Amino acid sequence: MLRTREQVRVLGPADRDGFVALAEQDPVVNVFADYRARLTNLDERWLGGQVWGRFEGDELVAGCHLGANLVPVQCTPDDVGAFADAALRRRNSVGTIVGPSDVVASLWELIEPRWARPREIRAQQPHLQMDRMPTTAGAPDVRLTTPADLAVLYPACVAMYTEEVGVSPESDAGGGDLYRARIQQLIGRGWSMASFDDAGVVFKAEVACATPYAAQVQGVWVRPDRRGEGLAVSGMAAVVAHVIGSGMAPVVSLYVNEWNAPARAAYARVGFEQTATFATMMF
Repeated sequence: MLRTREQVRVLGPADRDGFVALAEQDPVVNVFADYRARLTNLDERWLGGQVWGRFEGDELVAGCHLGANLVPVQCTPDDVGAFADAALRRRNSVGTIVGPSDVVASLWELIEPRWARPREIRAQQPHLQMDRMPTTAGAPDVRLTTPADLAVLYPACVAMYTEEVGVSPESDAGGGDLYRARIQQLIGRGWSMASFDDAGVVFKAEVACATPYAAQVQGVWVRPDRRGEGLAVSGMAAVVAHVIGSGMAPVVSLYVNEWNAPARAAYARVGFEQTATFATMMF
């Protein structure tokens, strides 16, 4: 039941500044939603979904991005009930639910009886960030990729995605065309970095989203035959140095699977520290 003077509704371009201000209450944790609002102006034609908001009087106090990713924004466990019905209406288009672990758990408790069974639940994912140049030396051969690298880079991206998510991005409708276009887009933005040897990609990572406050890194991968050489440490040090040193963003963040001890150790050596705990549900 809505409380007095409470309103829950779809947000649009006129709400853009208010939503960005809401996200910026925790701009690193909310970097994805903040980036999407800036990129799309909260226009549903560009969002490929909707953003909902909960108001108390005239004040926007909580939000929820509902597209391919369902992402709560500045929600407490008590806030998510306001968005449960909206989430259920879009359940067929949602591929992942991701956000602070306690909020995701509370939302799932409400919608589970009427939602598809998740393919996988990653309930405790350390959210890491760093706001300084790394003291560890970055790999000198890690560089921004170019369109000429696509033919070699794309198979590595597919391998990373399949290893991380458990299904190939090429199994989606379109046979991987959308995924290939996404990689091309990241290259064009200067958000893709990698190193190469004669056998192909050695290390790679991408910036998934960036705002004036933070950049979130995804897709970190070392080719299996080169693992154990410390390449994730030197590679990520190069990525962080580029993001912060170029002025792209003052903070670099990512979240990692709790069970991935080698990755967590590598990020710690670079200088990342845990600041929150995320959960991801995949469908």
